[in-house]
Amino acid sequence: MYTAGVLTVSDSVSRGAASDESGPVIRRMLGRHGYNVFLYKTVPDEVQDIRGILIKWTDINHLDIIVTTGGTGLSPRDITPEATKSIIERTIPGIAETIRIKGLDSTPRAMLSRGIAGVRDKTLIINLPGSPSAVTHGMEVILPVLEHALDKIRGDTTPCRQDGLK
Repeated sequence: MYTAGVLTVSDSVSRGAASDESGPVIRRMLGRHGYNVFLYKTVPDEVQDIRGILIKWTDINHLDIIVTTGGTGLSPRDITPEATKSIIERTIPGIAETIRIKGLDSTPRAMLSRGIAGVRDKTLIINLPGSPSAVTHGMEVILPVLEHALDKIRGDTTPCRQDGLK
């Protein structure tokens, strides 16, 4: 079983002025697919808060995957991608690109999301937008390949077949 963490990045949710609608969507979707959502937290849109949790969850808790929600847009406080980029060791551009491309089926605003994906040590970190519908679409994109990605990050050297199966 893989361990997961869900990090909601939102000033309003972290101070109690709004409820977190997207974090629970991620938790439910991961849980339904057999992932143990071990950690969940909400932080404000502050680089040090985001970095601190991502580093702790990767370096101390050794989670297999962390999915963030929020802070990927264009407003001045949206800094989740910058915080994530500052701690990852390898990027996986295809994940974020595909999430944006699939999101265009629902809204042209999907192209404005700046979320990234990458690896720190053996933890996959994926940024999703803050809306529940965008989170649902993003999770639908990553879930079919997530187990394979996590196996490879853990060191699986089995050759990948062209049809997408191990």
